[in-house]
Amino acid sequence: MSDQLIEDLVAYAQSDRGFSALALKTAKLALLDAIGCGLLALRFPACKKLLGACGGVVVSNGVKVFGTGEALDITKAAFDIGTMIRWLDYNDTWLAAEWGHPSDNLGAILAASDFVTRVLKRPLKMGTVLRMMIKAYEVQGVMALNHAFNRVGLDHVLLVKLASVAALCDAEFLNEAQMKSAISQCFVDGQALRTYRHAPNTGSRKSWAAGDACARAIFLIWTAMRGEEGFETPITTPIWGFQDVLFKGKPLKLAQPLDCYVMENILFKISFPAEFHAQTAVEAAVMLHADLQDKLDAIDRIEIETHESAMRIISKKGPLNNPADRDHCLEYMTAVGLLYGNLSADNYEDAFAAAHPEIDRLREKMFVTEDKRFTQDYLDPTKRSIANRITVHLKNGEKLGPVTVEYPVGHKRRRAEGEPLLLDKFKRNAGSYFPAEKVAAVMQFFERSDFENCAFQDFYQLLF
Repeated sequence: MSDQLIEDLVAYAQSDRGFSALALKTAKLALLDAIGCGLLALRFPACKKLLGACGGVVVSNGVKVFGTGEALDITKAAFDIGTMIRWLDYNDTWLAAEWGHPSDNLGAILAASDFVTRVLKRPLKMGTVLRMMIKAYEVQGVMALNHAFNRVGLDHVLLVKLASVAALCDAEFLNEAQMKSAISQCFVDGQALRTYRHAPNTGSRKSWAAGDACARAIFLIWTAMRGEEGFETPITTPIWGFQDVLFKGKPLKLAQPLDCYVMENILFKISFPAEFHAQTAVEAAVMLHADLQDKLDAIDRIEIETHESAMRIISKKGPLNNPADRDHCLEYMTAVGLLYGNLSADNYEDAFAAAHPEIDRLREKMFVTEDKRFTQDYLDPTKRSIANRITVHLKNGEKLGPVTVEYPVGHKRRRAEGEPLLLDKFKRNAGSYFPAEKVAAVMQFFERSDFENCAFQDFYQLLF
């Protein structure tokens, strides 16, 4: 008998269940949004330099990477797609005891879908792709509800690897025995450390770590397909198992049954390419921008009240060494919003930061504290708020604010407001790389009433 968690994951992955209309509609939006994020990332040389065939080796009939159209080995294609989507920290988000970005799994899902359709000659429909997404989101997100891997120094991309393996059962890759093998291999695998997300080691690996996890998932599936044996109890075995070695003896188990809860409640980054714990802080800062412009020299201090997770992972003092450092700094993102009334991916680049020393001068006046209610509501499954409050105190005793934003525009509670903005975001992002007529063609396909019954390849070929 395998570990119960493995049994639960396999049963869910292999189930042929239906999902809610809300989950399927949200999956469509998530797919379009992730593709737009990937296309925008192709503007950035630091991302593009990691893409393409390793050593320039050409792969005949390889898997195609959207945007570039380059044909690659399936594992490198999964890496490239996952890296593009994640690069700018602009794709969707899930916040719980662990954090993560479930659309990261599209690196594996899109690579596998292209492979199954073109190489294996088993045409997939878009509905199948959406169901794979829902399953990947659910596995990653529900595992994140009660397992704080960050507390033991592990990076959340271990869940991308696990979720991608689980989701790809729907692509007819694996039978039940092979699925157990691949999932068990995920747990005995080496797991990435979070060190590249935190000072003093913050670096661009955090932008390709998900692509790496997608590629690893594809590799583990490949080994299982070829009969590689798995392990019965890689999680619970005393001394040598995952729980004892990497999770301080705490048990791993699902917080709730797996269905489509995560997709229905996913958080979209609509307004800003910012680490999600800072989305509402930047929104509040932009609200204060106009009233602050003639009073910058009069600022005495700026108070940011936030939730515990934001304080722990993105509140930073001192020098910021690179774009990866800046897009995970609450104070930097807030300062840009206050000073310029917006925040874009370009605002993290070295040249921009060097040309605007006023950002660091404003950071020096910031004081970040925890609001206990914000932390409680962040963890409350009926709320899942991501609140921030900003108050600007002037030297003459006057103050601007406080301005509080509890739910970002990408939250489920603001979905009606956010959906048209999300579509506009895709058009902007895709339009930064594709000509207008290609963007229009993608949107026209996306809006088809029979989208779920359309061939995956008919959609995917529009992205080259």
